[in-house]
Amino acid sequence: MDFKLSEQHKMVRKITREFAEEYISPVAEESDQESRLDPKVMEEMKRMKYFGACVPQEYGGAGLDTLGFAIATEEIGRVDASWSITFAVHASVCCYPILRFGNENQKQKFLIDLAKGEKIGAFCLTEANAGSDAGGVETNAVLDGDEWILNGSKIFATNGGIADTLI
Repeated sequence: MDFKLSEQHKMVRKITREFAEEYISPVAEESDQESRLDPKVMEEMKRMKYFGACVPQEYGGAGLDTLGFAIATEEIGRVDASWSITFAVHASVCCYPILRFGNENQKQKFLIDLAKGEKIGAFCLTEANAGSDAGGVETNAVLDGDEWILNGSKIFATNGGIADTLI
């Protein structure tokens, strides 16, 4: 098995490393102390399509494969774990289920804005009585006519404080 990176993957690593060092590293400590994400970094991430890293180009994403996404996550994490988590949760745990399991209407409604970074996604698994055991969650959804009613509560929702779309 060949474990060498392709030229495309090397380029993802180089570009993301340069991005992280130029934009994230200078503001990482301040962002951490103030518990906020720097708007200039957010804008640059939008411009470079990081928010749509795993999303196909037809929905406005960068269309990276899994390895390319992992490399980008690793390079961002080299300079700041918080940015890496924010990026990874949004780009994978929020966008991917919509891409994989959403119908075309849902993809058009949610995925395009998520891929552009116009909306931010959160992952809401943890519950007080279940922790992060997906099999033990108590939250449920009940169809009531044409609407779904969600019952339950979540804690520690990654990206919850900045999110527009919750998974």
